[in-house]
Amino acid sequence: MDKLMTTEEVSELLGIPVTTLYQWRHKGSGPRCIRVGRHLRYAVAELERWLDEQAA
Repeated sequence: MDKLMTTEEVSELLGIPVTTLYQWRHKGSGPRCIRVGRHLRYAVAELERWLDEQAA
């Protein structure tokens, strides 16, 4: 199973505010995430894939 990151960890890694991640999720333009209970989590592999797409 892939390591999961919190919204706060992803925002720190990308250097963006947490609210930007929420806005991207609402628009469908950010990295895909999953809901675990009441919390959003980002799979590291999915985040890396999304970053590669952005660099292309």
